Amino acid sequence: MRLILMTGKGGVGKTSMAAATGLRCAELGYKTLVLSTDPAHSLADSFDMPLGHEAKRICNNLYGAELDVLQELEQNWGSVKRYITEVLQARGLDAVQAEELAILPGMDEIFGLVRVFRHHREGNYDVLIIDSAPTGTALRLLSIPEVSGWYMRKFYKPMEKAALYLRPLVEPFFRPLAGFSLPDRELMSVPYEFYEQIAALGRILTDSAVTSVRLVTNPEKMVIKESLRAHAYLSLYNISVDLIIANRIIPPEVNDPYFTYWKENQTHYRQEIIDNFSPLPVKEVPLYSREICGLDTLEKLKYLLYRDEDPTQVYYLHTTFQIKQTAEGFSLELYLPGIPREQIDLSKSGDELNIRIGNHRRNMVLPQMLATLHTTGAEMEGERLFIRFAERR
Repeated sequence: MRLILMTGKGGVGKTSMAAATGLRCAELGYKTLVLSTDPAHSLADSFDMPLGHEAKRICNNLYGAELDVLQELEQNWGSVKRYITEVLQARGLDAVQAEELAILPGMDEIFGLVRVFRHHREGNYDVLIIDSAPTGTALRLLSIPEVSGWYMRKFYKPMEKAALYLRPLVEPFFRPLAGFSLPDRELMSVPYEFYEQIAALGRILTDSAVTSVRLVTNPEKMVIKESLRAHAYLSLYNISVDLIIANRIIPPEVNDPYFTYWKENQTHYRQEIIDNFSPLPVKEVPLYSREICGLDTLEKLKYLLYRDEDPTQVYYLHTTFQIKQTAEGFSLELYLPGIPREQIDLSKSGDELNIRIGNHRRNMVLPQMLATLHTTGAEMEGERLFIRFAERR
C-alpha cells in the first residue's frame, strides 16, 4: 500500500489537494481511500457528499471517510473507556460528564494512527491518502510512535508490573475506599497492544518508499515559515517529504490594479519557496475563481496538479538520518532544512540523544554502537547536522 499524507497550515487547501490526488489515483486504476483525520473535517464538503466513519464509495475506485473518535474509541478501547468512566463517576462526576471526559486529550491523534495502521494491515486499498490536521496537530500525530515508545519503556511497563503485583494485596481495601477497582491484567494490556500497533506504524511511516508527506503552502511569509518548520520537524522523525504544493498563485491574466501588490509579493515568495525547499520539487496551483467543491471542480484541480503524472510516484527520495564511521568514531547525520545551528540544542543522556528545535523535542534512542560513546561536537554543513561520537578517553 502507498501512503500519502497531506498537511499544511490551516486554510492552505490541503483537503482539496488530498481529494484531487485521490481522484487521480482512482482514475489510474488504484483502489484509493481518502481518510480525514482532522478533527474539523471538511473532506465531505470538498467532495460535496456526506461521509462518515466507515469508507463510502465516491466514484469508481475512490472511497472517502472521516475519522469519528467516539466510534473508534468504542470499537477499539471500550473497556478502557468504561473503566475511566467508572473512576470519574466514583470521584463525583455525573454519567454524562464522565462519558465526555473519558476521551482523554490526544486520543484523536492516537486513534488516527491506529486507523491508518489497520487499513495498512488489512490491505484492502492500493493507496491511502490522509487529509491530516494542520501542521501542529499533524506533527504531534507523527511523533507519537517514537514518543510513546519512550513513555512505555520508562513509565508504563514498570508501573504495569508493580500494579499487577500489588493488586491482589491492595484490592480488598482499595475498592471500599475509592469506589472503583484497580485495573486488572486484561485492562492493563490494552494500552500496550495499542503501543505495539503504533510502533509498527512508525516503521511504515519512516519507510520513504511507502510513505510520503506532501506539504501544502501558500506564497505568504507566515505560511512559508510554518511549512519550513514542519519540514525540519518531520526530518527529525525521519519521515520523508517528497513534494511541496504552492497553492493559490494569482494567475498572470489577472490584471486588476487591486491585485498588483499581491502579485508582486507572490513573485518574491514563489521564488523563496523554490529556494528554501530545494532540492524538493514544487508544484504551483493557481487561485481558482470559484470555490473547489464537488467532483467537477476537483477534476480541474486534478489536471492542474498532476496532468499525466502518477501521484503514487516518489517525487524525491532523500536520506534524513544516516550513521557513518569516521577515523575518530562515528558521525550521525540529520537532514534539517532551513534551521540555523543556533536554534538547535543537543544533549545526550544514556542511550538517548535529546534534540530540541524551538518547542519541539525528540528523544532519539541511539543504536548500540553510539549509545556507549560520548558526543564530541556538532556542526551544520548546508542543511545537514553532523553530530560526532567517539570513545571516552
